[in-house]
Amino acid sequence: MTDVLSHLPDPADRNPPHPEGVTTWRMARDNENIAWLLLDCPDTGTNTISQTVLRDLDTILGMLEHDHPRALVMRSAKPGGFAAGADINQFADMRGEGAGSMLRQGHDVLDRLAALPFPSIAVVHGAALGAGFEIALACDHRIAVQGAKFGFPEVQLGLHPGLGGTFRLPALIDPVEAMTMMLTGKSAHDRKALKLGIADALVPERHVAAAVRQAAAGKLDTVGQGFRATAMRTHAARTLAVRKMRSETEKSAPRDHYPAPHALIDLWEENGSDAKAMQKAEIVSFVNLLKTDAAKNLIRVFFLRQKLKARTRGEDGIAHVHVIGAGAMGAEIAAWAALRGKRVTLADLNPEPLGCAVKRAGDICRKKHLTDIETRDALDRLMPDPTGIGAARADLVIEAVPEKPDLKAKIYQSLAGQMKEDAILATNTSSLRLTDLAKSAPDPARFAGLHFFNPVSQMPLVEVVAHQHTNRKVLDRLRAFCGAIDRLPAPVRDYPGFLVNRVLTPYLMEGMLLLDEGHDKRMIDAAGLRFGMPMGPLTLADQVGLDICLDVGESLKSSLDKPLADIPRILRDKVESGDTGKKSGRGFYDWSDGTPRPDTDRDIPAGMTDRLILPMCDAAVECLREKVVEDADTLDGAVIFGTGFAPFRGGPLHYARKRGADQVTRILREMAEKHGDRFAPDKGWSRFA
Repeated sequence: MTDVLSHLPDPADRNPPHPEGVTTWRMARDNENIAWLLLDCPDTGTNTISQTVLRDLDTILGMLEHDHPRALVMRSAKPGGFAAGADINQFADMRGEGAGSMLRQGHDVLDRLAALPFPSIAVVHGAALGAGFEIALACDHRIAVQGAKFGFPEVQLGLHPGLGGTFRLPALIDPVEAMTMMLTGKSAHDRKALKLGIADALVPERHVAAAVRQAAAGKLDTVGQGFRATAMRTHAARTLAVRKMRSETEKSAPRDHYPAPHALIDLWEENGSDAKAMQKAEIVSFVNLLKTDAAKNLIRVFFLRQKLKARTRGEDGIAHVHVIGAGAMGAEIAAWAALRGKRVTLADLNPEPLGCAVKRAGDICRKKHLTDIETRDALDRLMPDPTGIGAARADLVIEAVPEKPDLKAKIYQSLAGQMKEDAILATNTSSLRLTDLAKSAPDPARFAGLHFFNPVSQMPLVEVVAHQHTNRKVLDRLRAFCGAIDRLPAPVRDYPGFLVNRVLTPYLMEGMLLLDEGHDKRMIDAAGLRFGMPMGPLTLADQVGLDICLDVGESLKSSLDKPLADIPRILRDKVESGDTGKKSGRGFYDWSDGTPRPDTDRDIPAGMTDRLILPMCDAAVECLREKVVEDADTLDGAVIFGTGFAPFRGGPLHYARKRGADQVTRILREMAEKHGDRFAPDKGWSRFA
């Protein structure tokens, strides 16, 4: 708190008190009669906007209306940022009859803020998201501190903004840009926010007080909306823009799966020239969306993420990471760890991939909106290490070489006597059993799996894999390490394919078997996409690498008791010919012209989608029965964040439960009679039902 008010002349004002009857805001006035209002939700490191926050704000606004300051400044007392959005825990309370009333009360508070007879100024450091962004929009000015970002991620919860964002943002900036932000959930980082006109100034922290004085004196210039904003006030112009929005949105978020962005487009088309009408329609639409299965399941996914994230508590004791293998996975692991603040050495016998890894790290930094200084610091932390001397100083050694047991065993044996006594050795294997690999490890108790997913910089999940001899404290440190590098740990036990690959492989293999049977590849992929998977099975197999798919498929077939399909002939043929997917330029698709375009308008033959999806649900039931994970929620969360399994369906077990275990097992038995024993329902379905 002292940092954000360090400019105040009286040290006593730098830790201001709560106004009487208020628990979530602190307030002080400086010697220029500017009121500084600090959002400081108790017992948490992150502000969220709850009913209590809004009621407290209403109380304070009443005080200020009776005793006018020269200006009001609103900012966060939390070092991490302004506000992370609405308190999602309260959404469950809003599904009843009182939801509309609760929203209208919130709108009344922000309308009151917007109508203050003196300047109101939001100073934003870190993130102002969702309802936090809506509070900032209700102010007259927004001053962004370097590194700030603004956004509406509500679409990820199956909703759209519900406290005035749908009409305040389009009234502030180019309406098409505003709609794009709300439809995609993408944030505007500091410089982009300034360019769009969201922020009136972008300053370092030390210049905040000066910028506030400018705003209070009416000397802070604002960016006008421009010609397009004026044109969009007519219904005809909006209708033209809406056609393109609907078309683009349908490609990435079909209305049947994700109703929220389409509801937002409807809102804007009908009411975009009338803020009051838009406000009323926003409330009705938000309440209706809360009742949809999509919103219920996406809110469930939010809590699944929180549950996985809660496993990262504690100190990892890992400052130096040594990665062995500078291929695609090793390079991404090393780059991401360095970007997140770890000191990293990256070893490879070949100097060429080491150079490529450094370039890849720079590209990731740019995609993640790091400043030039932050990028420089991240690259300084990443050290190519062709001789492998970093292993002796590392707290964690991650092996990321090809899936060859003899090669891995040779590397582990070379590390004996090199690694520090308390250092951890982890493998990134995706298909080999840790029980076998541990026999060559310097200390089996300090050996575990850290299975990242490709690309590491985009996929949030890491499987933390334990074998029977792994020390529990080692697993605790690895889960904390995942948190330190902003990744979600899924604790799993050593099992063929672990969890994610065990569940995902039937999807990939069945897609290839359908291709072997003569079905068109684009139709097969369309079946997966229409269900809601991020990629069809054949496109995904190309992305993963057909050689890796073959390794995983053979490993599962030789390790599992359950009958599995023979490896598809076309998969062996592709790998033998060197067509291993995207990385070779050709697999099931030709990747020379970029990512293949899906064709979701195809008619899907009856039963094709079930052939792809229900074996995933069956494998999930098997993993739950075999206690690969401790509970159904962890399983659903891991599969969603590790594979992109249709999040609006809530996970494979949740989907199966919703559809009905009796119906799913009946269809599996019918497919087993027609296509083979690989579809036979797992015996765990009886307990699952």
